[in-house]
Amino acid sequence: MKKKKKNFIKIISGILKNQKIYTPKTNLLRPTTNYIKETLFNWLMFSIKNSTCLDCFSGSGSLAIESISRGAKKITAIEKNFFFIKYLKKNLLRLKIKNFFLIHNDCIKWLKNNKSFAYDIVFLDPPYSNIKLLNNTINLINKRKWIKKNSLIYIEKKNDKKKIYVPKKWTLLKLKKTKNIQFQLFLKI
Repeated sequence: MKKKKKNFIKIISGILKNQKIYTPKTNLLRPTTNYIKETLFNWLMFSIKNSTCLDCFSGSGSLAIESISRGAKKITAIEKNFFFIKYLKKNLLRLKIKNFFLIHNDCIKWLKNNKSFAYDIVFLDPPYSNIKLLNNTINLINKRKWIKKNSLIYIEKKNDKKKIYVPKKWTLLKLKKTKNIQFQLFLKI
């Protein structure tokens, strides 16, 4: 018997603990696993409260909603897939999340065409096969001052030999790998 794929992600901790984030049935969406999410938020434990966060490739909204649940003050989430946006809006309404700004746009275009605001935490989890998109986004975030001194930048990518662009004033704080995924946390110094 084939195992049925679940179409939700549970919020791990905080005020929305155990609530569900419903997701569409699609192979285009690859939410961060609970193991990786738990590790990430352990890394961010002392930084997430009252922070402002930018989620550049929001997808299911799992990282952004988990941030709100754990006390982030404000989230800006960018997603270009309209189908994912519809699900995210429904989840935000159902969970009664107010301090969440959902933007339906291409991340690169949005970062280029809007006045920058220096966020405390930035999540970068683009489609795995697109290292060029990831590197372009890192460059824009750094150059256009979307981060400030002591901002934290989380990067999740396919565990392969493709190198990411790391700006000079970014220092690697944490790095972990699974069989398929590499995830890391940087600090802007």
